[in-house]
Amino acid sequence: MKRLWRVQVQQHGIFTLFYLLLVLTWTQANDDVLMLMAFKKFSVTSDPHAVLVNWTDTSSSPCSWHGVTCSLDGRVSTLNLSYARLVGSLHLPNLTSMSALRRLYLQGNSFSAGNLSASSSCMLDILDLSYNNFSDPIPDQGQSFFSSCDRLAYVNMSRNSIPGAGGMLPFGPSLLQLDLSRNQISDSALLTYSLSSCQNLNLLNFSDNKLGGKLSVTPISCKNLSILDLSYNLLSGEIPPSFVAETLSLKHLDLSLNNFSGNFSSLNFSRCSNLTVLKLSQNSLSDTQFPTSLASCTLLEVLDLSHMGMKNSIPGSLLGNLKNLRHLSLSHNQFTGEIPPELGQACTSLEVLDLSFNKLEGGLPAPFMSCSSLHRLNLENNLLSGDFLNTVVSNLKNLRYFHAPLNNITGSVPLSLTNCTQLQVLDLSSNGFTGNIPPRFCSSSTSALQKILLANNYLSGTVPLELGSCKNLRTIDLSFNSLIGSIPSEIWTLPNLSDLVMWANNLNGEIPEGICSNGRNLETLILNNNLITGTIPQSIGNCTNMIWVSLSSNRLTGQIPVGFGNLLKLAILQLGNNSLTGQIPPELGNCQSLIWLDLNSNALSGNLPPELANQTGAVVAGVVSGKEFAFIRNEGGTACRGAGGLHEFAGKRAERLDSLPMVHSCSSTRVYFGWTLYPFSSDGSMIYLDLSYNSLSGTIPEKFGAMRHLHVLNLGHNSLTADIPESFGGLKAIGVLDLSHNHLQGHLPGSLETITFLSDLDVSNNNLTGPIPPGGQLTTFTASRYENNSGLCGIPLPLCGSESDSTDLHTRGRKQSVATGMVVGIIFLCSIGITIAIVIVQLQLQSREIRLDGES
Repeated sequence: MKRLWRVQVQQHGIFTLFYLLLVLTWTQANDDVLMLMAFKKFSVTSDPHAVLVNWTDTSSSPCSWHGVTCSLDGRVSTLNLSYARLVGSLHLPNLTSMSALRRLYLQGNSFSAGNLSASSSCMLDILDLSYNNFSDPIPDQGQSFFSSCDRLAYVNMSRNSIPGAGGMLPFGPSLLQLDLSRNQISDSALLTYSLSSCQNLNLLNFSDNKLGGKLSVTPISCKNLSILDLSYNLLSGEIPPSFVAETLSLKHLDLSLNNFSGNFSSLNFSRCSNLTVLKLSQNSLSDTQFPTSLASCTLLEVLDLSHMGMKNSIPGSLLGNLKNLRHLSLSHNQFTGEIPPELGQACTSLEVLDLSFNKLEGGLPAPFMSCSSLHRLNLENNLLSGDFLNTVVSNLKNLRYFHAPLNNITGSVPLSLTNCTQLQVLDLSSNGFTGNIPPRFCSSSTSALQKILLANNYLSGTVPLELGSCKNLRTIDLSFNSLIGSIPSEIWTLPNLSDLVMWANNLNGEIPEGICSNGRNLETLILNNNLITGTIPQSIGNCTNMIWVSLSSNRLTGQIPVGFGNLLKLAILQLGNNSLTGQIPPELGNCQSLIWLDLNSNALSGNLPPELANQTGAVVAGVVSGKEFAFIRNEGGTACRGAGGLHEFAGKRAERLDSLPMVHSCSSTRVYFGWTLYPFSSDGSMIYLDLSYNSLSGTIPEKFGAMRHLHVLNLGHNSLTADIPESFGGLKAIGVLDLSHNHLQGHLPGSLETITFLSDLDVSNNNLTGPIPPGGQLTTFTASRYENNSGLCGIPLPLCGSESDSTDLHTRGRKQSVATGMVVGIIFLCSIGITIAIVIVQLQLQSREIRLDGES
């Protein structure tokens, strides 16, 4: 009886214990519900994608909620709301009160810092707050999760706007990885503390901040530090010589894109046996020799010493002995001499080699034929010559990207390059190649070739139709050669073609109807300065991805297709200097991205369509940002027709422009170079509009005055009538305004007095009357800008009502349009020494302008 009673008691005790555990688990789970609901209530102000819609306070357990993962006992162990687009002010105590929570992922939201302290029961191992809107300093000790969460191993607060910390970061020995990259941290004391007290850190990332000053400490205390990234900062002074040597555990060191100075050879790499990645690029560590201790870095896989100002020859023996090297970049230095054959000893592992933008001579030595793993080779902008393309490069069977533009390589383009069956990009622009383009580059439809760039050479013959067999081709640039014949239909029908650039040749034939019928990927069509005839096909309206069309200086006839209005991405349209007729299609006003419209020197007639201003306020920047171009400016006065021309100019030699007939059409021509950069970010409008030298009639639309970002407006040499619109006072950004050689009448609008950026104005050769408004800039222009308007008076013309026998303005000849004397993209206000961007771009000019009239 006693035995039975004991069994019953034991069973009852087990049941009671199980019941108590259930109650405790239920209570803790209920606590988790309360804490998560508190987070939803107090931290989240907006949930645009309803990711928390199933978070309700009536739930007995949160384990089925979106983003919640529970442990076996029903407690919340992981909360993952990454990229949920939540908006609010983060209060961490609600979440860190859940004692079973180990992993918290809140990256990719729009949280600001509400309360970043943590509960004393915090058990977090991982905290990811990256890609948010934190803009306050990290709280000081006692008010930060760093001090309360003593199990934290991983913290990521990158890609915010954190300016620093309220004090030092009080992280403990549990922290292994700390990522504060891409913030606004400027307090170098924070970096100093982290390097001197890093305890067990194996990753420390302060890249892309605003850290300045000198590196005052070395990571000598960081016994476990494996990855250190301080790139993209403002650190200066000399790198401590022993910075690398004192950290045996270091595997990845990135100090690139800072302001470090000193000699590269002074650095000590004697204890770098674990180092696999070393990046020092874009610092001023100029030197004529490498540190010999670099040979100790036998495990080095990535070495980036580009943009450092290094001189003398490349140390082939030193680098060739780094047998594990996969990526070597020595670009944008001042290395001279030949590429050392010894460097080929690293070929067993080398995958990427970049020697571009140096002063290297000769060719690629024979030992590089053994670079069986090499898939990217960049030799751009050197002084290389010889037959190495045929003897060495053609043997690199795994080569995918080969760049050798801007060298001195001559002869024919080697057909043996077709041996590189994996080749995707072939760039041989701006060399001295002659002869025909090899027809067998695309002998198979399985060819991997995506880009073929042979621009700015001396190639002749026709465009090989066999290029149409390269079904993967995206970019063809054969511009600036001496090619003849028509563009083969096989090329027009390439399904993936996005860039067709063949300007400045002697190509003829027509643009076929049906363009973009096999694919609508075409983005740039640049065929200006050829001999192309026929009409612009109506099917061009199918090319809905088009951003740049340049067909200027050909022999095109017919009307401008209304289908251009379908091209909502079209930013640049140049059809000048042809024989186009008919009216300007009002549908061009549907082109929401159009910022550059040049239709000058045609035979267009009819009225100016007011719809051209329809996209005002709707243009968004970015479609053609970063495009490299040249502007050829005519400076020969009335002997020149038009201002010149804008040309795509990526990878081409400036001095070769002298060989073009177009630059000798005037007695004086100047060339400017630059890259496109929009002068607005949103709410934009057209910036350049040239309709000069046509037969346009009627009035100037009032709506044109609404184009507030318009910098150049050239309506000269037409038959426009009536008054100049009063709305032109709204052209607040206008720099060049040419209304000359029309039949305009009435007074100059007083609203023009409010324009402040006007650099050149020409209203000559019209029927204007009345006084020139005395305010603003109008009285600062020469009398020639107002000549042949018999009724105009006032400064700079004779005063109104004056009987003075001043110089007869009508004897001064008819002035050519203002734009002829202007650069399409730059107004030079030489008198006050400043430069103002006036068109789609703000140009970053090279330090040298090229004069093509014998001056330099």
